[in-house]
Amino acid sequence: MAFRLKLVPDVTRIDFFRWQWLTVGASAVAVVVSILATIFMGLNYGIDFRGGTTIRTESTTAFDIGDYRQALDGMGFSDVSITEVFDPSFGADRHVAMVRIGTTDEAGSVSPEQLAEVEAALQQVDPQVTFASVESVGPKVSAELIRTAIMAVAAATVGILLYIWLRFEWQFAVGAVVSLLHDIILTVGVFALFQMKFDLTTIAALLTTLGFSVNDTVVVFDRLRENLIKFKTMKLIDVMNLTVNETLSRTVMTAVTTAIALTAMLVLGGDVVRGFVFAMLWGVFVGTYSTVYVAKSVVLWLGVKRDWSKDGDGPKKNVSPFEGAEEV
Repeated sequence: MAFRLKLVPDVTRIDFFRWQWLTVGASAVAVVVSILATIFMGLNYGIDFRGGTTIRTESTTAFDIGDYRQALDGMGFSDVSITEVFDPSFGADRHVAMVRIGTTDEAGSVSPEQLAEVEAALQQVDPQVTFASVESVGPKVSAELIRTAIMAVAAATVGILLYIWLRFEWQFAVGAVVSLLHDIILTVGVFALFQMKFDLTTIAALLTTLGFSVNDTVVVFDRLRENLIKFKTMKLIDVMNLTVNETLSRTVMTAVTTAIALTAMLVLGGDVVRGFVFAMLWGVFVGTYSTVYVAKSVVLWLGVKRDWSKDGDGPKKNVSPFEGAEEV
């Protein structure tokens, strides 16, 4: 006998608007807290946004990243990130690492004296290590990266707004964008509240989260439009409840399977990808929540037209969402 796992029953009768003001109020409070945390606590910018030095090391013997990191502890650097570089073209006697060091001084980069101290410290644990290249990112470049990152997120949001506006109606576009802003602000707020490192990988996670969230929202909106055509005399709130119940299994399954993969990466991926994966995992959670409780609430408040036609069929009878769920 085959065993089939079901996270959500085939037919659900959940009234997602029963606690509407509680869910919307909780989202509003979370957004305000996130904005205040970002303003007053600030973000813990990584090397990309604060400035620092990137060192490419090479060694003829295998090394342990943990030994490298321990050798640099206590040297007064604000941020140290070490990753091993893997390349199929490397021979057995070529081992490469990228050491990224952030500083707190105005120069925004490691001084020659500090660079010599770093080299001496690493040679204590790996006498064969050499510095193949050294690159520094100053405050001006970091400021430009911040502006570029903000522009990238803004451009993605505007693009999504225009797409949904053309694909559906302007009410749907507003609902989707409010949902996306909700996700972005809450993610940035979590990073500010817990002072987690915020760098370019976090921006990449935000953009990926936008894609995940809008994909889920578009699926719900597409089914909502079909149901608005199918049940023309049903109240809008009932059509929305029916739609979310019909797509709930898909929404939950997508979120859970994505979260399982991200959790594995969060636990086993190490420090290098931890910030990116955490932002993604949090984004999946708030993105699913906003799809179910934020986007559709905005569309309900704005209202949508009900004069679509399909194959010339007349309006169907006014049925309850639970009857519609069993019928579909």
